[in-house]
Amino acid sequence: MAIDEWLLDGAVARASGGAALRFYRWQRPTLSLGFHQRRLEPHWRALAAAGVIDLVRRPSGGQAVLHAGDLTYALVWPSPPGRRPEAYRMACRWLREGFAELGLPLAYGTKGAGAGSGNCFATATAADLVHGCGAKRIGSAQLWRRGRLLQHGSILVDPPTDLWRQVFGVDPPVLPALPLGREDLILRLKQAALRWLPLAAGTDLEGAQELTLKELPLSGGEWVEISARLGRYRPLPLPELETSPEATMDWATWPRDMPKG
Repeated sequence: MAIDEWLLDGAVARASGGAALRFYRWQRPTLSLGFHQRRLEPHWRALAAAGVIDLVRRPSGGQAVLHAGDLTYALVWPSPPGRRPEAYRMACRWLREGFAELGLPLAYGTKGAGAGSGNCFATATAADLVHGCGAKRIGSAQLWRRGRLLQHGSILVDPPTDLWRQVFGVDPPVLPALPLGREDLILRLKQAALRWLPLAAGTDLEGAQELTLKELPLSGGEWVEISARLGRYRPLPLPELETSPEATMDWATWPRDMPKG
């Protein structure tokens, strides 16, 4: 998550002047807490102390997300629409399009945000995407800073039932089966993002067809900058984490800013 904040604070502009989209997985089961989430269940700390899960704090909002059997995405958008509901719709359209192409249409949730159980997937707000059966597939949260947008999301793929019960005391959502593997899912979603995000932001079709996604590995100097941010997302007191939970670190950019919609 330190990488995502680093991108939001100007790395995208230094690299290409465009937006960035990342997909990543976690080396260990990890519970990420929303930036404003202050109530931690006592057994979460016990599970962390026992080495069952790691705990980190996101820079984005929302409730607790269990990163195990999920795919995390981060979208950094330098020039989003000023109205946040509109920005959510635009920032989620590529996800809806990608899943619709798989025969698994998603709709926005309809419930209001609330404290609830602290479990992000226990409720579905207008920022979340659900199947027709009501099962929540994707939970998303945002961070706005100096007019730029960071949107985080967790896409449930195969959430582990036993661990979910340990953490939240309930079973994970019962989801329709995905017709393809995780890597193919990432490919499909990248293709949907490349088609729909520029269009949703107001780029005409001809201009959108000229855009490409570039994979840009991080340099040693960039890793140093990112490492300096790691401590911000650890709820205290916790043992020092030796490494960041992110397992894959490549990121992709559009070669120019997406215009405001």
